[in-house]
Amino acid sequence: MAPPGPAGALSTSAEPLSRSIFRKFLLMLCSLLTSLYVFYCLAERCQTLSGPVVGLSGGGEEAGAPGGGVLAGGPRELAVWPAAAQRKRLLQLQQWRRRRPPAPRDDGEEAAWEEESPGLAGGPGGSGAGSTVAEAPPGTLALLLDEGSKQLPQAIIIGVKKGGTRALLEFLRVHPDVRAVGAEPHFFDRSYDKGLAWYRDLMPRTLDGQITMEKTPSYFVTREAPARISAMSKDTKLIVVVRDPVTRAISDYTQTLSKRPDIPTFESLTFKNRTTGLIDTSWSAIQIGIYAKHLEHWLRHFPIRQMLFVSGERLISDPAGELGRVQDFLGLKRIITDKHFYFNKTKGFPCLKKAEGSSRPHCLGKTKGRTHPEIDREVVRRLREFYRPFNLKFYQMTGHDFGWDG
Repeated sequence: MAPPGPAGALSTSAEPLSRSIFRKFLLMLCSLLTSLYVFYCLAERCQTLSGPVVGLSGGGEEAGAPGGGVLAGGPRELAVWPAAAQRKRLLQLQQWRRRRPPAPRDDGEEAAWEEESPGLAGGPGGSGAGSTVAEAPPGTLALLLDEGSKQLPQAIIIGVKKGGTRALLEFLRVHPDVRAVGAEPHFFDRSYDKGLAWYRDLMPRTLDGQITMEKTPSYFVTREAPARISAMSKDTKLIVVVRDPVTRAISDYTQTLSKRPDIPTFESLTFKNRTTGLIDTSWSAIQIGIYAKHLEHWLRHFPIRQMLFVSGERLISDPAGELGRVQDFLGLKRIITDKHFYFNKTKGFPCLKKAEGSSRPHCLGKTKGRTHPEIDREVVRRLREFYRPFNLKFYQMTGHDFGWDG
């Protein structure tokens, strides 16, 4: 066989050369793609950490909470961020905090809110598009140290237990100018000896124009609370959510019954003597509902104009209307309106169509809206007779007829 000519030899040597060039091309392409990916990741990381970082200790507490974090870098090392970017970042952090479930408490405070899937609660789903704010990583929390500060509360929801205080607080937290502690601090009734510095440290950071709030329903029936709050600030605005005292007492008993099924019946706790019909006012479930008596202690330290009385019944039937009154009282723009609510027929309560920073409806939790036990009608009638004079006095003191005796 004749040996290959010059053309055949050239073709044979060109094949390894083309394969070598192709391999180099692939390597360059992979290197370029890897570099682009690295730059993309770095850009995303820089966007996430758009401010000084505060590392959280293992418990996952928020930065700024006692023992909650350590500053990464001193103040001189902090970059100077545009004011608009600072405010946007802080609002993102506030929204992230609001999305977190409430921390468990050891004082009987129950989780009050649960997140629902849109359209599953007997009403319309979310109000539209979801939030465009990315959730902060759970292990770290960026905090702008030169934006926002912790303030003592300018407004406090002081009562009453089983009146609707949790619902009111969660509704108010939708407002961008309201910042509130989630759990009940119980400062003015249980922890006053820890001092105002300790109390202030419990508060969330706020920007100029925002209101710091807290709610502890037991303040309303604590004899020392009015003087203590007045000593902190005579200008503190006080909100009291009140409810038909008979219904409130039954609700109070129902909550206790769910925790202690072995307690005596409602009827036996209500009366000192069933035959004479003498009501036992030493039982807290009855005593809390004597609103006029408790209000007298508050009016010795605060003028009535600094107190707002919210109807627990209207908070269910017309949440937007009652929230309008609250926003006016606090000097806030009326941002929370009908569009924020829908009625959950299953629970029998209004729910938020979309809480701040979330695209899902939020409703009162499973511990709220319990079915009340059946109470003898005669017991209910006697209780209404007992409360009637106190209710009428309360109407006169507040200038508002709540319609509990109609």
